[in-house]
Amino acid sequence: MFKPRTLVIATIFFLLLAAALYTGAKFLLTPVSPSGEEAKFVISKGQGVATIGAKLEEAKLIRSQYVFRAYVQFKQLDTQLQAGSFRLSPSQSTPEIAQALTEGTEDVWITLLEGWRREEIAEYLAAADLEAFDEAAFLELTATSEGYLFPDTYLVPKEITTEALVDLFSKTFEKKLASLGELTDDEAKRLVILASLVEREARGSEQMRRVAGILENRLEANMPLQVDATLQYIRGEVSGEWWSPPRAVDKELTSPYNTYLNPGLPPRPIANPSLSALQAVRQPLVSDDYFYLHTSSGKIYYAETYEEHLRNIARYLR
Repeated sequence: MFKPRTLVIATIFFLLLAAALYTGAKFLLTPVSPSGEEAKFVISKGQGVATIGAKLEEAKLIRSQYVFRAYVQFKQLDTQLQAGSFRLSPSQSTPEIAQALTEGTEDVWITLLEGWRREEIAEYLAAADLEAFDEAAFLELTATSEGYLFPDTYLVPKEITTEALVDLFSKTFEKKLASLGELTDDEAKRLVILASLVEREARGSEQMRRVAGILENRLEANMPLQVDATLQYIRGEVSGEWWSPPRAVDKELTSPYNTYLNPGLPPRPIANPSLSALQAVRQPLVSDDYFYLHTSSGKIYYAETYEEHLRNIARYLR
């Protein structure tokens, strides 16, 4: 059994330890500096509290990432931290910084989906929290940019101009295209047009490569491409839908984009392809197939001959 004297000493020790821990933790919550310039701090989507705390400490905006984590979890702020861009200062305390990270960011996350046409991008951006965006100006500026606006997730200032957005999407596309290796202007144009067709006709790397190979086979054999997505592109928006199912009568539409009536590739891209689609066209899957069809579930069936293709139609579409 503890003697009274031992118990008193132990109690005093633990009280002093608790006081020291409290004082230390309180100090670690204080600002790193009494003054300091604001710095831009970015939280990427999906980053957890531990990563955020480590980045804050590395940027010398807080004294301890561990105290930051403990404070955020104690205050139940861990689910309220936002992804985005913030202006923070070392003169702010850890509680002030934690609170700032739960409030509105100074930037906006925008995501352009693969295979969108520029009108879809314009509609999406018009609905985003972008103070200076002009939909009509965007469509005018991108009149010849279909296919060259790279689909990706971007973090942009709320006040970004329409011109700056177009420049951002275009330059990002140029970088992605450059990653595929050296191409002449004609090779790049052909690649992007074909990739835009593949983007609308297939999903996933394997499907894309196989469809790209089939379209290359058709081009080499001087066959019409007969890509339904080109008919959808010609029709444009129908009843609020940009890519409404094509009809048999659409195959007679008069347009240079009609790949049922016109041989070869359409004159320009029909959508903005992803890097996966560009890579698929760059390295298509070689096969003897000339035909493919989609089921309602999205599965694709391939065929070497027209007769086999007709059997697939009878089996999977009727």
